[in-house]
Amino acid sequence: MKTVIQVVQHLRPGGIEIIALDLAAFAQADEKTIIISLEGDLHSAVAAWPRLKPFSEQLIFLNKQPGLRPALLLKLLRIIKKTGADAVHTHHIGPLLYAGLAARLAGIKHLIHTEHDAWHLNNSRRRLVQRRAVSLIRPILVADAQTVADNMRTFLQYKNKITIIRNGIDSEYFTPGNKIMARAFFNLPSDVQLIGCSGRMEKVKGQSVLIHALSKLPVTVHLALAGSGSTETALRTLVNLLRLNNRVHFLGHIDNMPTFYQALDLFCLPSLNEGLPLSPLEAQSCNIAALVTDVGGAKETLCPDSSQFIAADDCTSMAETLLQMLHNPSNNKPRAYVKQHGDVRLMARSYAGLRGPLVTSGECYE
Repeated sequence: MKTVIQVVQHLRPGGIEIIALDLAAFAQADEKTIIISLEGDLHSAVAAWPRLKPFSEQLIFLNKQPGLRPALLLKLLRIIKKTGADAVHTHHIGPLLYAGLAARLAGIKHLIHTEHDAWHLNNSRRRLVQRRAVSLIRPILVADAQTVADNMRTFLQYKNKITIIRNGIDSEYFTPGNKIMARAFFNLPSDVQLIGCSGRMEKVKGQSVLIHALSKLPVTVHLALAGSGSTETALRTLVNLLRLNNRVHFLGHIDNMPTFYQALDLFCLPSLNEGLPLSPLEAQSCNIAALVTDVGGAKETLCPDSSQFIAADDCTSMAETLLQMLHNPSNNKPRAYVKQHGDVRLMARSYAGLRGPLVTSGECYE
């Protein structure tokens, strides 16, 4: 039995954290997965995110405080040795610095680092730190999208191989359903065309652009927003100013996401920055076409026969494209595309191939 340790900065709802949980849930039969969160504690994390509860026995929290914490390196080194880890997989720069160094000191052969976005490397300090970390630690570098790999090569001045393993979702969980029943579940109107958007309510997610786009659409088009965050109050104020109160539905945090997607006519991701987002894959797996902004690897999630992308931060173009997609829906259903190209099982097998004798089904970027 192989022991694989994944290391993340924190375990709060988000794309990286969902990927870590899915890799644990769909691990190979001969692998045991442990997830280490640098920040937080088990009780608080599970209370805030109940999805963690089934994984409780596999989770370790180190309660890291802000700032540089050299003692954390020693803690990680002891855990790696005590568990007899065969592989260490880090997600993002903090875990790479602490767990990557600890893994090298422990003599770990299979050290993998996944970069889930590269826009943060626009910051010169972060770019320098990560460039030096990669040079010193020498992990197997993975990008979750072609765009991310391209940016990593440029920003990190990296000349060796970068493996592309695209994020995946559980297509057996995200399935088509009954639209009328789904809307009734959330108390949403049944006689309108409904656009949906899910994600943290933060400026970078672009929900304000989508709300402005909605104001340009017919009154029979409504918007359902799933999620919460620091911009929620500002978004509600914007909705009031644009007199859209009856057309925008704030649903808050949702655990039953398949039902949310099943309620929609169209999904929209209006982000200003992304890595390779999961929500368009989830929506399309439920046979809901998606419109995304051309940021990060977002367009790499799309079924080319039914979904579309546009430039970011352009509410006029967004409104025009949303209206065209609502009035002329594609006859091609995107679920088959997601099952073939974006399923979590493919992702899990690809990572397993980097840790052992299996041949990876990820793409190599030279």
